[in-house]
Order: sequence, then structure tokens, then C-alpha cells
Amino acid sequence: MNTLLSVILTVLLSGAALLALARIVRGPSLLDRVIAADVLLSAMVGAVCAEAVLNRHATTLPILVVLALLGFVNSVAVVRFVVGEKS
Repeated sequence: MNTLLSVILTVLLSGAALLALARIVRGPSLLDRVIAADVLLSAMVGAVCAEAVLNRHATTLPILVVLALLGFVNSVAVVRFVVGEKS
């Protein structure tokens, strides 16, 4: 059961990451690229969470906290940059 779950999670998270990378490369605007970067970061958080759950350990919790804070700060910084650019 764990092997099947691992394969399914790997396929889904890899697909999300590849689609986000494609949007980062092809995105017509800055905001498209930022949203794709947030999706990529979310896929990374999901992968680390899945690894922690499947291996039944909590040693990666600090990594998850740092990744979540990085995504939040990134989004806030870009919004402040875009708002400041239009003023």
C-alpha cells in the first residue's frame, strides 16, 4: 500500500511541478510567473510532507516551516513591488 501511495504522490506532485515550471518559463507576465513559483513551492512542501508521513517522522518539520514562510514572504514582497510600481 505504501509503495502504491508513494508512486501516486510522486506522479501527481511531479506533474504539478513540471506544469509550474512550464508556466514560469512561458508566463507572459510577472504575476503569472510569481503564481507559478508559489505553485512550485507548494508542490515542494507537499513532497516533503508526503515523505515525512510515509516514513513516519517529524524531523522535516523545520524545513516545512521555512518553506511555508518563504512562500508567504515571497508573495507579500511581490504584491508590494507591483503596487509600488503602479503608484
